[in-house]
Amino acid sequence: MNDPYLNAQSQLRSVAKLIKADEEIINKLSIPDKLLTLSLPVRMDNGSIRTFIAYRSQHNNSRGPYKGGIRYHHLVNEAEVKALSMWMSWKCAIADIPYGGGKGGIIVDPRELSAAELERLSRAYVKAIAHDIGPDLDVPAPDVNTTPQIMDWMLDEYIKVSGNKSKATFTGKSVDNGGSLGRTEATGYGGVYVMEELLKAEKVKKDNLTIAIQGIGNVGYYFASLAHKNGHKIVAISDSKGGIYNAKGIDPKLALEFKQKEGRLSGMEGTKIIGNEQLLELKVDVLVPSALENVINADNADKIKARYIIEMANGPITPEADEILFSKKILSVPDVLANSGGVTVSYFEWYQNIHNEKWSKEEVLKKLKDNITRAFKQTYSKRKELGVNMRMAAYALAVAKVIEAFKKQEL
Repeated sequence: MNDPYLNAQSQLRSVAKLIKADEEIINKLSIPDKLLTLSLPVRMDNGSIRTFIAYRSQHNNSRGPYKGGIRYHHLVNEAEVKALSMWMSWKCAIADIPYGGGKGGIIVDPRELSAAELERLSRAYVKAIAHDIGPDLDVPAPDVNTTPQIMDWMLDEYIKVSGNKSKATFTGKSVDNGGSLGRTEATGYGGVYVMEELLKAEKVKKDNLTIAIQGIGNVGYYFASLAHKNGHKIVAISDSKGGIYNAKGIDPKLALEFKQKEGRLSGMEGTKIIGNEQLLELKVDVLVPSALENVINADNADKIKARYIIEMANGPITPEADEILFSKKILSVPDVLANSGGVTVSYFEWYQNIHNEKWSKEEVLKKLKDNITRAFKQTYSKRKELGVNMRMAAYALAVAKVIEAFKKQEL
């Protein structure tokens, strides 16, 4: 099994050679500043006590407070949170927002807990990390299986424990509790803004452009929804159980309605059933992996037929696969750029909280579009300059920014 932390370190070392970075600084950046490993005793509804293992990885804060989501998943592990916190450092630097990287997680299948148990677990986590977070220190957010409601509970607990009433300690909160409009759509929409900019740069005609999307969670759905609205043809969509295909195009809204009603996508009228592996290997213009990590790897990279890949999941392509895709001249926009819409709007939320402002959804999405397209143009230009793939170009820009900030700090 691929170790995401070893992948993240391998990517960092590759980019270090490219930008001729100081080895001592790279050694520092290859390890998080701090890793919290926690055991959280939580009372269950039946009166028993269950202990959960949880983490918070704080990678680097040279450019600003640590920033990153908290995921609730039974496969959460130390290597994953360390890798994700490192990727967050690069993501924030590419997006040019004043944050460093952080990530947290609890080993739990949230479907097994009642709402009351979930609330007690969320509050226990915050109680354990309260002294290590804050609006100018570490700003957590939602991630896999966490929601605005969970962020609201966490903020409430943080205020009780710390006495600090700033709502800027957490982002991704409910709109009524200081959350930002546009946050729900931000990651998916940001990916489409990047794709549109890529098509423009590559001079690709938009007529009959075909897209296959793996994953119809929040990110995949909003990507599909805006791409469809902009006139692109979504020929395949999948969920964890498999996918559907229609050469004439699929309306993502109808697909989501069908899934919500039937609990699956397969069987939707007018579509053919395909597997997740099959979806990845379709001959389409744009492939959008927006579900799990490592889905494109050394075993299947040679079978990928898309011209372009927009990485909406975190770490969907392994370093070995990157090399194969590059040799096949398949241009992949890396996760740290393509899915940075979420953290960008998280920054907007934090900024609105601190300055006691409330922006309209139109204003948020316009600022997001300006920000992410600027980041894309810088990366695309760097790729040509260095003669490397988009990931190495993005990392070259990001790591250089973090090193520059690091050098300005007193060691």
